[in-house]
Amino acid sequence: MMLAEPFLTSHLRTLSVLVVHLLLTDICRGQLIGASQPIVATLGDDIILPCHLEPAEDVTEMTLEWSRPDLIPRFVYVWRSGLELEGKKHKTFQGRTTLFTEELQHGNISLRLNRVKLSDKGTYSCYIPTLEKQTNIQLVVGAASPPVISLAGINGHTGGVVLQCESAGWYPEPEVLWLDAEGNLLSAGPTETVRGPDDLYSVSSRVTVEKKHGNKFTCRVQQNNINQTRDTWIHVPDDFFIIPYSSAVPIIVGLSVSLVVCIMLILASGFFLWRKNRTKTKRTLDKTEKEEKNCCETEAEMLMSHEDVEMQDLGEKDSINQHVRNNKNCKNQKKKLEKQCVSIIILHL
Repeated sequence: MMLAEPFLTSHLRTLSVLVVHLLLTDICRGQLIGASQPIVATLGDDIILPCHLEPAEDVTEMTLEWSRPDLIPRFVYVWRSGLELEGKKHKTFQGRTTLFTEELQHGNISLRLNRVKLSDKGTYSCYIPTLEKQTNIQLVVGAASPPVISLAGINGHTGGVVLQCESAGWYPEPEVLWLDAEGNLLSAGPTETVRGPDDLYSVSSRVTVEKKHGNKFTCRVQQNNINQTRDTWIHVPDDFFIIPYSSAVPIIVGLSVSLVVCIMLILASGFFLWRKNRTKTKRTLDKTEKEEKNCCETEAEMLMSHEDVEMQDLGEKDSINQHVRNNKNCKNQKKKLEKQCVSIIILHL
């Protein structure tokens, strides 16, 4: 027993030294450092997926692999013997992924991904087979676009203005908020959401706003998962707000009564003028008939006088001529009165 104890102690000491040596060797060969938080990208962006070796070591001649386990083939980028192996890359990443080759000597293996697509979202693996080192990076892809506000109508019951906010091209699905000039949330109807064939979301929301100080209203579309927010505001002039229907009823009734009274006054005035013109016309006609009768009697007397004068002395011709002129004047006066009567009748009609 006494001899066995030193033997076991010696072996345990040797094993401990070996373990420490292996641990130190692993640490000295470095660690791959990626990203502690998901990388958030917007549709169409150019981004960098970080990956570097610490402590720094030249990896130019090593095999380097970027892959995504859910793809077949899984490789996004492969570097071997100082060259890129384009043929091993998944077709959706052709021409879109590169390394910073001048940084490989400093242990920087970060991947540049151009023109990000929605399908690029997922978990990426940065791996050095020679060192058996690996780290994973999560990529979140989103899309955002500014909203557009339009006037959708007037609410006749409240007198408020109906505003509509629309925004297309979002991913993931966003939420829509309405705010007043002080930043207070407004109560709006349910948001209408449509997902298109490109997996992008379109949202639409309506709100009825009342007249307030400033009349400034904001539509906010946001997606917290990708830290994206888009705002658009609109100013509604005071003239767009109307009196509510319930408040307008007394005014409408008053206007209606006033209109009826005005119409009745107009009709009464018209009837009075018609009666007045009719009486005046009748009087004028009677006067005309009377003057015409007198004129005819005068004409008859003149004719009789003319016959008597022919039998008299020629010295009385001047008197006859005077009667003739009077007769002509009588006829002219008759015609003039007839024209006046016709004009009065036409005016009456």
